[in-house]
Amino acid sequence: MKFALNLPNFGCFGEARALSDLACEAEDTGWDGFFIWDHLLWEDPTTQPVAEPWVSLTAIAMATSRIKIAPLVTPLPRRRPWQVARQAATLDRLCEGRLILGVGIGVDWHGDYSNFNEPTDEKLHGACAR
Repeated sequence: MKFALNLPNFGCFGEARALSDLACEAEDTGWDGFFIWDHLLWEDPTTQPVAEPWVSLTAIAMATSRIKIAPLVTPLPRRRPWQVARQAATLDRLCEGRLILGVGIGVDWHGDYSNFNEPTDEKLHGACAR
């Protein structure tokens, strides 16, 4: 892979259909990858649309045929690891092996944990991701 786009999943990119359309354009113009962020909300969740990343990646997978796709980066402590594994395996089959999966522990810079009353301690997140 040489060239990839890395887009947020909120604001003007906060709609799965818009992300899917952009991925098609990226594929048509020769880009190699199309990656989207994995956030639940952004600075002001009441005013910015936020697209669920896995639903968006599914829309992207269905609309494209060559370009690699990925979430950047899925925080495992915020999700159940076995659910992420099943979602990733299903999506990878759907897109015929074009999924790249990046995982990490995430941080609470924009409230992806604290706004949902989840612990924000990164050491705890690291322990949960094992």
